[in-house]
Amino acid sequence: MKIAAGRVITCSPGRNFVTLALETEDGLSGLGDATLNGRELAVASYLADHVVPAIVGRDARRIEDIWQFLYKGAYWRRGPVTMSAIAAVDTALWDIKAKALGVPLYQLLGGASRESVMVYGHASGGTIDETIASVARYVAKGYRAVRAQCSVPGLERTYGIGRGDHYEPAQRGLVTETAWSSEPYIASVPPLFEGLRREFGPDLHLLHDAHHRLTPIEAARLGRALEPYTLFWLEDPTPAEHQESFRVIRQHTTTPLAVGEVFNSIHDCRTLIEEQLIDYIRATVVHAGGVSHLRKIAALAEIYGVRTGSHGATDLSPVSLAAALHFDLSVHNFGIQEYMPHSDDTERVFSHAYSFADGFMHPGEAPGLGVSINEELAATYPYERAYLPIARRLDGTMHDW
Repeated sequence: MKIAAGRVITCSPGRNFVTLALETEDGLSGLGDATLNGRELAVASYLADHVVPAIVGRDARRIEDIWQFLYKGAYWRRGPVTMSAIAAVDTALWDIKAKALGVPLYQLLGGASRESVMVYGHASGGTIDETIASVARYVAKGYRAVRAQCSVPGLERTYGIGRGDHYEPAQRGLVTETAWSSEPYIASVPPLFEGLRREFGPDLHLLHDAHHRLTPIEAARLGRALEPYTLFWLEDPTPAEHQESFRVIRQHTTTPLAVGEVFNSIHDCRTLIEEQLIDYIRATVVHAGGVSHLRKIAALAEIYGVRTGSHGATDLSPVSLAAALHFDLSVHNFGIQEYMPHSDDTERVFSHAYSFADGFMHPGEAPGLGVSINEELAATYPYERAYLPIARRLDGTMHDW
């Protein structure tokens, strides 16, 4: 079952996606997501110009060997472009192998460890009352867990605030700038969750994303202030390049911590996991080297009582979401899955077998990933340059967005 060809499909049905389609001599095909928000064409070129020519003719069943070939064989290891390309190949090969055996992917990963996968939605508002109303809409749809974000007084734009219940941070054209100040943000978050707990009681799982904005001691202060409201997690409290910085946060708060959506290898989170400095690892299929590498991260995390919480925003295509759901269903130490529904245009381009009901999702029973792409329709949505915003402190200093 040799790889016969590979195509890189770039399209923009509401936002940009990069998809790898691999075909075998036997007539089987598999899909992998290679989307890297704001750097899509770099991954597309890496795949088309360097990776696909090197894997044509190789045995598609040798998934681990091909993963190691692409990782170790290039000499230049890691980084989001390289690992997103490897992830696309890896996911497509798992898709092919499961289709060859006529089973959904999760059956090849050890079978189901649970009946379905709990997901969380994204609620936001310009005021506390608006955010409470947004959370209520998610609860009415059956969600058991909701991430809540609210505008910060004095700041024109705040991360996580969408149009209604839809949030898409990437902007068409060139980079836009936003202003940031940690002090009013830290002061504004506890009253939000006080209001949410008063409205919804103790049973609804509540999450919040600081989006790498805080210093370790600022994050520790916020985590402690949020303890009375028993958050499910505080996400990305501080940039994690310096993993040891989480020791400061851990020393001062019992609020659970989640991090990892920008990680691309097990080395990015090894210290965080081994020292139990986090509670949830949020590495994702597409940016962390595919299903194969994500399973290794989960296996390390399981030893130390760390659970998974894979990134699942709309900057990942339905191909990646399907792969994440198969992974989520199979691993023992699953925690929760982020879920942002895609646009109608995206849903038409990528048909899928996964489904949502009462706050839970299931990848479906279709062979492989259970996702297909309508390439003819995808071609009617050409790539459009788009970037994530940047943030500057009020004095003009560049800051983490």
